[in-house]
Amino acid sequence: MWLFALTAMLFVSAAAVAAPVKILAIGTSLTQGYGLPPGTEIPAVLEAQLKQKGIDATVINAGVSGDTSAGGLSRLDWSLADHPNAAIVELGSNDALRGIDPASTEKNLTAILTKLKAKHIPVLLLGMRAPKNFGPEYEAKFNAIYPRLARQYDVLLYPFVLDGVALNPKLNQKDGIHPNPAGVKIIVSKILPDVLKLVSQVQTPNAK
Repeated sequence: MWLFALTAMLFVSAAAVAAPVKILAIGTSLTQGYGLPPGTEIPAVLEAQLKQKGIDATVINAGVSGDTSAGGLSRLDWSLADHPNAAIVELGSNDALRGIDPASTEKNLTAILTKLKAKHIPVLLLGMRAPKNFGPEYEAKFNAIYPRLARQYDVLLYPFVLDGVALNPKLNQKDGIHPNPAGVKIIVSKILPDVLKLVSQVQTPNAK
């Protein structure tokens, strides 16, 4: 009987190690892959890059085109039904485009991070920058949200998800907002080091 129990324990342990890391990517059209051919959106390219690094990961695409931070919060519980081991949060860009009060955006992102922390899910927060058309005061208030929350919740932060891609016509679709496949590759290459840190936090919860 004890031999059977030991064998069962070893089987369960091996299965847990062999199971792929589930990363929830919750966000906007940038995550969803607006206007992109299937397989060229950020979650798909990121998953492929992780596999090339020898990491068995599944990146769950929970991006919704046009979604705000309020929308992301409202569907978070549903998105967590897949029981992810880690989360990438890319929300707030549509808030800024619509001129939503930064205090409201911060409140929603705070609620999201609070829920994820309560479930012991490590997070990579992808920052966004406000457009300049709402004035410097709005811009300053909005841009301060992400580093402040990253410090408060002790989560990984990539300061600007469109770094190196924004405003470059060669890396964006005709709308000038959404990255094309070449732009996606650059985004993934830039966030990959932080995603690797995120995965290490799953494998070793105390790692930073």
